[in-house]
Amino acid sequence: MMNMQNWKISPLEVLNAGPVIPVIVLEEIEHAVPLANALLKGGIKVLEITLRSEVAVEAIARVSREIPEAVVGAGTVTSAGDLQSVADAGAVFAISPGLTPSLLDAANLGPITLIPGISTASELMFGMEKGYRAFKFFPAGAAGGVRMLKSIGGPFPNITFCPTGGVSADNFQEYLALDNVACVGGSWVVPSRLIRQQAWDAITERARQAVQSVK
Repeated sequence: MMNMQNWKISPLEVLNAGPVIPVIVLEEIEHAVPLANALLKGGIKVLEITLRSEVAVEAIARVSREIPEAVVGAGTVTSAGDLQSVADAGAVFAISPGLTPSLLDAANLGPITLIPGISTASELMFGMEKGYRAFKFFPAGAAGGVRMLKSIGGPFPNITFCPTGGVSADNFQEYLALDNVACVGGSWVVPSRLIRQQAWDAITERARQAVQSVK
């Protein structure tokens, strides 16, 4: 079963800290801290920096060190090695697109929260056997979206989800209206075009709109 006493923060604390977790892809290390500050200014403090670029681990370390009020985590974590490297960098949570026995076991023994990804009832049941109760639903749009999450809520009423993948400014409120959804993950708040342009005010405004439209 889950050895959660080692975890710095619980999965539900991560998922309940705000309605939107921005899925961040950073190409330039210099953008990490200004981007994090822009999101915080807009009311978003949980940041998922994905391991989809060369600078991701260093970005996690920098933001963790320089912006203590941010809740910094890693996305696209797929192995025990990934989990260790992001924990060492200062991440307090990790999000995975899927789940494997070795990843779940490593996280159970490790220092940081894991929110594993599922898209089927069988994957969900496997995660539950390992003690998990909070999951990323991915890829949300392709895997049945709102209808799938409504259906899965019947037999699994005590499971909490963060849908990601195909979630946008146009549909995220439909997901948030579901009882079993705590928050959504999305890149629409942090489009790579705006990051490249260093358009921090525009990103702050997108964050603010996302948070306020839910209140």
